[in-house]
Amino acid sequence: MRKLFDCTARRALPRLWAKRAQPDGHAVEEVFESFWHLDGRIFRPLRDLLVPGRLALRLLSGQRVRYIAPMRLLLILSLLTFFIARIAVHASDADNDIATPPGTSQTAVPKDFAHAHTPTQVEALRSQLVDTLTHTRTVVPTAIASDSVDAGIARTNAQAHRRLAQLQADARPISAVPTAEADSDSTFFVVIGKPWDPVSNPLHDAALPQFANRWINTQRSHIRDNVPRLRSNPQLLHNAFFAAVPSALLVLVPLFALLLRVFYVRSGQVYLEHLVVALYSHAFLCLNLLVQLLLSLLSDALAHVASPITWSIGLVQFGLTVWMPVYLLWMQRCVYAQSWPVTVLTYIGLSGVHLVFVTVAAALLMVASPARLCCGADVDATER
Repeated sequence: MRKLFDCTARRALPRLWAKRAQPDGHAVEEVFESFWHLDGRIFRPLRDLLVPGRLALRLLSGQRVRYIAPMRLLLILSLLTFFIARIAVHASDADNDIATPPGTSQTAVPKDFAHAHTPTQVEALRSQLVDTLTHTRTVVPTAIASDSVDAGIARTNAQAHRRLAQLQADARPISAVPTAEADSDSTFFVVIGKPWDPVSNPLHDAALPQFANRWINTQRSHIRDNVPRLRSNPQLLHNAFFAAVPSALLVLVPLFALLLRVFYVRSGQVYLEHLVVALYSHAFLCLNLLVQLLLSLLSDALAHVASPITWSIGLVQFGLTVWMPVYLLWMQRCVYAQSWPVTVLTYIGLSGVHLVFVTVAAALLMVASPARLCCGADVDATER
């Protein structure tokens, strides 16, 4: 037996040494592979996840080998969903320009005067609108279009003049900015009637421990420092918010499982079984939202090509939104096997309490997101 162990050890040592001697790139590859493990098991739960309750029932019945862990599935879907959300929101907000018609200036023409950031864009948009109205006058009979066209041209010129005045005011030198505006960041917070300062006038709550007060003042300092960046690029706030949502799910999902444990206390199921239901419920919500975001990107890409297709995409998105609460209700009915009236009443109470948790979490994320800007290199990359 000892000789057999020695032979086995000798054969195992070269393999272990070879594994340790792999380049760093292979080691990183193994780490990602161990987490994602994108084999056939990632697609099988996605297919079964489309049917309410099927995936949870199969996992609770002992069919665990065929599927990846529910926590891993939720992490993959949430990270992918909110990564696409950052792209989709950024794409829809940044797509402010429309193509110039043939024969006109190549200057990018915005959709309206609010999106015109230079006097050249203002003049290009005014010229385009006035030319369109003038062309309308030549096509439509004068008796019908004369007054409305003249009013439209006058309104366009007035909007252009107002926008030019705003741009000229924004182009003032820094020295011309009033002192009150320069000090607005320092008075962003007020404590006991005085401007907040993390050193000379910090926020202090006697009911909180010292480390909590120190953490709150640090976050307020980050928010104050990031206010100028948010003014110049509001997209940073969206990016920080979407980056924080997967972390918030790690708190909301166990809370939802605890609510299931309370509302279905007579079901005889333990907390971990309710946690499986909560994980798959939120995984479906992430998958549904991911599909809607991809459809939104497709709709933006086809906006200037085929309007019936974009209208159909909007109809599909509406159907997916309606399907979310119906799916969750149906899932609870399948998993807990109660009558429909009891399931509906339980679902209403459960959804109401969970909605409060989601609202509080969203509010906290909106407050905490400006403080997270200093910590995210990927967010800074978007600004650059």
